[in-house]
This record gives sequence, structure tokens and C-alpha cells, in this order.
Amino acid sequence: MNAPAIGDPIPDVKLLDADGAAIDLAAMKGAPLVVYFYPKADTPGCTTEAQDFTRLAPEFAHLGAQVLAVSRDALAKLCKFRDKYGLTVRLASDEDGAVCEAFGTWVEKQNYGRTYMGIERSTFLFGRDGKLAKEWRKVRVKGHADAVLEAAKAL
Repeated sequence: MNAPAIGDPIPDVKLLDADGAAIDLAAMKGAPLVVYFYPKADTPGCTTEAQDFTRLAPEFAHLGAQVLAVSRDALAKLCKFRDKYGLTVRLASDEDGAVCEAFGTWVEKQNYGRTYMGIERSTFLFGRDGKLAKEWRKVRVKGHADAVLEAAKAL
């Protein structure tokens, strides 16, 4: 499946949140939606990113925007991550990788000369109409959540 392009609808995929509740992404239109992908729970960059989105959660809520953080971690790990840091952003598990595939975030990566497959830190902002309004690829964590909030305000 190809990653969504600007103007494309939310991919029709399903996943589970940390509490095991089903999420149907395609049914989430009607309000702005932020879907961000992060490589691994409880690692430094991913923790900072989740804390930044949690810090801004009241402002996203004021806009009526929902924020969903997706990784391939197991549900139990997501619960521990959420509880350890008091995260309020909704964490979701894509253990089988179908959602990462639908968004084109499962990519070949390199680190210290080693090549492997992993999640490219990426964020997608959908408008109330359920269409992709903006995307960020190869995200640098510092200031990112603030930039997403500003883009959501501009919708």
C-alpha cells in the first residue's frame, strides 16, 4: 500500500490502543487528527516526543483535535510506558505492521553501518474532512509537537 499523499483520505486501517480498545482510523474524521509514528516506547527520543505531545494535549483538545501515537510495541509495553511517564496522549500498537505499511513508515534504516527495518519517525495531520493536510517525515523531536500544533491551528 502506498503512503497517503496530501489530499488523500485517512487510510482504512484498524489497531488497538494501550488499553486494548479498537481504533478504526477511517472512522475518526469530523475532527482534526494527528497520527504520529515513533520507533520504540521508553527510549529517549520517543519519550521526549510523547511528553511534548502530552504537554500540549490541552491545546490540541481545545482545537477538537485527536492525537494518536503509533509504534509496533506490544500493548503491555505501551501501558508501562504511559504509566511510567504519566502520558495522556493515546498510544496505539501496530504489532503486525499493517498501519506502518499503510502510512509508508516501515522503512530500511541504517545505524553504525548496520541495515535493518524500522519505523521512520513521521507525523500526519488530517483535517476535519478526513483528508491529509500535512505530513512530516524523518522528524527531529525538538520542537516538533509545537510545529504540529501550529499546523493544526491553521486548519
